[in-house]
Amino acid sequence: MADPSSYRPKPGQIPDSPGVYKFRDEHRRVIYVGKAKSLRQRLANYFQDLSGLHPRTRTMVTTAASVEWTVVSTEVEALQLEYSWIKEFDPRFNVKYRDDKSYPYLAVTLNEEFPRVQVMRGAKKKGVRYFGPYGHAWAIRETVDLMLRVFPVRTCSAGVFKNAARTGRPCLLGYIGKCSAPCVGRVTPEEHRELADDFCDFMAGRTGTYIRRLEKDMMAAAEEMEYERAARLRDDVEALKRAMEKSAVVLADATDADLIAVAEDELEAAVQIFHVRGGRVRGQRGWVTDKVENVDTSGLVEHALQQLYGEETGDSVPKEVLVPALPEDPEAVAQWLAGRRGSQVSLRIPQRGDKKDLMATVQRNALQALGLHKTKRASDLTTRSRALEEIAEALGLDTAPLRIECFDISHLQGDDVVASMVVFEDGLARKGEYRRFQIKDFEGQDDVRSMHEVISRRFRRYLQEKERTGEWEEGPDPTGPDPTGPAPPTESPTADGPAPTGPVPAAPDQDAPAEPREDDGRPKRFAYPPQLLVVDGGQPQVAAAKRALDELGIDDIAVCGLAKRLEEVWLPDDDDPVVLPRSSEGLYLLQRVRDEAHRFAITYQRAKRAKRIRSSPLDAVTGLGETRKQALIKHFGSVKKLRQATIDEICEVPGIGRRTAESVAVALAAAAPATPAVNTATGEIIEEDDGGSTT
Repeated sequence: MADPSSYRPKPGQIPDSPGVYKFRDEHRRVIYVGKAKSLRQRLANYFQDLSGLHPRTRTMVTTAASVEWTVVSTEVEALQLEYSWIKEFDPRFNVKYRDDKSYPYLAVTLNEEFPRVQVMRGAKKKGVRYFGPYGHAWAIRETVDLMLRVFPVRTCSAGVFKNAARTGRPCLLGYIGKCSAPCVGRVTPEEHRELADDFCDFMAGRTGTYIRRLEKDMMAAAEEMEYERAARLRDDVEALKRAMEKSAVVLADATDADLIAVAEDELEAAVQIFHVRGGRVRGQRGWVTDKVENVDTSGLVEHALQQLYGEETGDSVPKEVLVPALPEDPEAVAQWLAGRRGSQVSLRIPQRGDKKDLMATVQRNALQALGLHKTKRASDLTTRSRALEEIAEALGLDTAPLRIECFDISHLQGDDVVASMVVFEDGLARKGEYRRFQIKDFEGQDDVRSMHEVISRRFRRYLQEKERTGEWEEGPDPTGPDPTGPAPPTESPTADGPAPTGPVPAAPDQDAPAEPREDDGRPKRFAYPPQLLVVDGGQPQVAAAKRALDELGIDDIAVCGLAKRLEEVWLPDDDDPVVLPRSSEGLYLLQRVRDEAHRFAITYQRAKRAKRIRSSPLDAVTGLGETRKQALIKHFGSVKKLRQATIDEICEVPGIGRRTAESVAVALAAAAPATPAVNTATGEIIEEDDGGSTT
């Protein structure tokens, strides 16, 4: 525990101006980010007598080892920089709202030639118009089904659309009038986009004008005795009214507003948001957070506004935001919101009328959400604590293993050998810490040798990180240089939180990140050791893992293996396994960890195999990019026909010079199969497809 006076800035050193400050711990990790109108006054509050500080603030300042700050021009800049740093560094003592689900949105892909209406989850994409979020995807589909009668916009996937265009036959929706069938040319791209724009206008709340226009057209058709057209317009009006009835009017003045309510106690807080557009509730969402910093309702509201609108622009930020308490600097926050919207935004507390009544409803939802979360968490905490205690008792550990890492090897008959590492902390998966490896030291099928290599590489990085941060100082590095060498940083395999269940792009080995900057403050990939290391396997795999740790001089990490056949737990140097009861929570947790490692490993292995199968002989031609590859395939029709072409014929393809043509001919000749491949199951000769791979 550090003494705050040891790193307190000297008097007069802190500027009396707006800015953002960061507290760092002894390993240079950022643990807290804050902003202030006056840095001097705000930081002085942290360096008073510890007995006068809030317990959470006291914990933070005694954990920290240094403080630094950045001066900005205005409070609005401070607000934006604080949000950016919290998102970048993920400080442990800052309030972070966590959402237990991904809310569905109704999305219109205006960035496509023929916009599509669909349900979308996850990160928002540029050029897509979003409405919601909604509590359930079925609510979106019911609304869309009613509106397609009036706005027959495309809802099919790209594959269905292309197939219909190729065959000249629209899908079922095109036949029953719920799609304008742009795939077969029934409407022009301009006419279809106009339908999509009308759909967006209606969903944005401009309903009255459109319904009145339809009613006027209906009356005109009746007067002209076009009764069938009048009947269709009448049914259209009824369909739109039924769609509108699904979201009742809550604000009679057709207001566009977001209402934010907070329910809190000493430890946690729940935030609920109602999105009102055109006077109707169009979406609802909620978050829960641990109060890891000393923050009041105003601070919680400010954090919620940052998270809610930090990535939004334009109409996604409403004209009016109603809150239970104003932030510390409401003018700066309102100015920041206006900058994101592009026009004036009103930030206020509702005092009377319908808005105050609706805010009370949102507040009740927040209270219910907090109560439900506490009930679930109490149960989950009890179960997880019991599971960790059972594991510690069964394995003879001094304390419960709060961090567990599990490793698994995956391959297909010795090809594409990969490994996975998954992390569980306090019994919960930490998907952002997952890592995957390619086996480098040898080829072929040897799970024991593969496990030894992976464990060695993972903990070699751990020792290097300890040496870099100064936690470990014993002369020269006994592990020697890392033979894997630094690899370029790659995209995390778990980009949307959970690891993908379908094929993902194969990436380079991810156990060797680029050399981290000394003072970046970010959590390092291999900086934290586990209390328990689990391997998927029995005695041989456990022995290999233990041998790898012994070779690195690591003796403070427990090792065990979980064998699939009888779910036995194996310990190093023990001839007999530890058998946990089938009803044991500890065994259930170990099974979850093992199964997650297996799932993550096999997902990566399948992705690598799929990429290898899709490879083409043209990939070996230096300097031949994807565009010119496609041009060659399109010109000749297939790799087989391209292989039969002369160099002069290859030069006829636009963008292909003679030197490139010669390289293509040489590469294809070298990759030519000696004999045709045969499918042993069917007896068919396997021909090369247009992309050059075999099927």
